[in-house]
Amino acid sequence: MSRELPAPVPRLTVITLGVSDIRASIAFYTALGFARRLKATGEAVAFFDTGGPVLALFPWDQLAADANLADKPRPSTFRGMTLAWNCRTREEVDAVLEFAVGEGAGLLKAAHETDYGGYSGYFTDPDGHPWEVVVAPGIEVGDDRRVHLAE
Repeated sequence: MSRELPAPVPRLTVITLGVSDIRASIAFYTALGFARRLKATGEAVAFFDTGGPVLALFPWDQLAADANLADKPRPSTFRGMTLAWNCRTREEVDAVLEFAVGEGAGLLKAAHETDYGGYSGYFTDPDGHPWEVVVAPGIEVGDDRRVHLAE
């Protein structure tokens, strides 16, 4: 006879990106202003405070092996996910995109009006992970750097 267990509390705590050159990726994310934590891990893995879930960087091949997935071929097209940097204003979107590109990001799509009343653009990190920089209706960014969603 099985006992019913309560459902666990869902939470997203860490987003781990597979990277080709961890040293270069650490430098890139540090240059974007994310604070590195647990530096004692050296270049084995890197953790960054994002104001929400932790961003982790881990060597691409090791992350694939850990997840029991093939390392190759590495996708050079859309990977089915994006990361987001929500902003308070359109001017902040423009400033973040300009700053990221100045720090070595690739510009995927210039900032533009969206069909849902927002304003967004895209950049990529050194491994091609896409980031949307966006201000969107119903999503506010608080002083705590966290997004607050309308009901």
